[in-house]
Amino acid sequence: MGNPPILVTGGAGFIGSNFVLRWLETESNPVVNLDKLTYAGNLGNLAAVNAHPRHSFVHGDIGDRKLLGDLFARHQPCAVVHFAAESHVDRSIHAPDDFVRTNVNGTFALLEEARTYWSEMDPERSQFRFLHVSTDEVYGSLGREDPPFRETSPYAPNSPYAASKASSDYLVRAYHHTYRLPTLTTNCSNNYGPYQFPEKLIPLTILHALQGKTIPVYGDGQNVRDWLFVEDHCRAIRMVLARGRPGRTYNIGGRNQKRNLEVVEAICSILDELRPADPVVPHSGLIRLVEDRPGHDRRYAMDTSRIEQELGWGPQETFESGIRKTVTWYLANPAWVKEVTSGSYRQWIATQYSM
Repeated sequence: MGNPPILVTGGAGFIGSNFVLRWLETESNPVVNLDKLTYAGNLGNLAAVNAHPRHSFVHGDIGDRKLLGDLFARHQPCAVVHFAAESHVDRSIHAPDDFVRTNVNGTFALLEEARTYWSEMDPERSQFRFLHVSTDEVYGSLGREDPPFRETSPYAPNSPYAASKASSDYLVRAYHHTYRLPTLTTNCSNNYGPYQFPEKLIPLTILHALQGKTIPVYGDGQNVRDWLFVEDHCRAIRMVLARGRPGRTYNIGGRNQKRNLEVVEAICSILDELRPADPVVPHSGLIRLVEDRPGHDRRYAMDTSRIEQELGWGPQETFESGIRKTVTWYLANPAWVKEVTSGSYRQWIATQYSM
């Protein structure tokens, strides 16, 4: 009998698809990939593994209990890696019901079906893992001199998105402590890299700069985020899944605290070098400060001592190397960009940045 598969939810999204691609390169277990294919889910992200013998794609919703039960029964996975989530703060402010439905109710449905499946496993039950991928935004906002978030930091979510993820984190914690389901939770800082949907700061900046459009930056541009290259994040998740302690939470960060304006200026500088013939050069001439969004957290920073000391993980990319790889990838993949910058994305972005 071959290696049992892992069940990945949200594996056609930004982080999920990067995880699936790297997993199939580095690991031997098959992947059953469940994704609803909302606006940010894109089968184009998985084009490289369309015919891969160890990759099975399932179009479906994590809130569909019958579908989940059928998947567990049919595929007998040894682990769940749960990426599926609504993840954009701006959208959560305008449509919080979607975030509660997916991030809270969907995670509950997945936990319930995983618990039922796990409780009937024998003798592999002790090897099963449920890994829940979360965010640093559950911790709230830091002041300029505050120490970075630790796994023991109190939760203080400030947006509907962050509150929905905090709720799902608490559900995962409760299922471990109440039912002994072997769960793992990772809280990551801001990811960037290939396949990121262009509503987020870095791809939005790249695309607007290439098109000669205004590059919007919220508020005074001094909000600070810790930037994590997506492949470093995926490597950390693989390590937590393999060697993390059940019931444990692990912070994952890139050790790259940058002001938003600093990030945008770095992208513009790279594009000045790589695209000197663009309509507007220097590209920084396109930057405009716009009205801040409600409840905009001032600073995030992550203490990653636990994952470094327990599992030996550390980021391999600096911000400088990672952002150059990211800009280069977007320049090299215009067909992917054209495909995703249509439909719901165009409608959304028009309402947010019509200046």
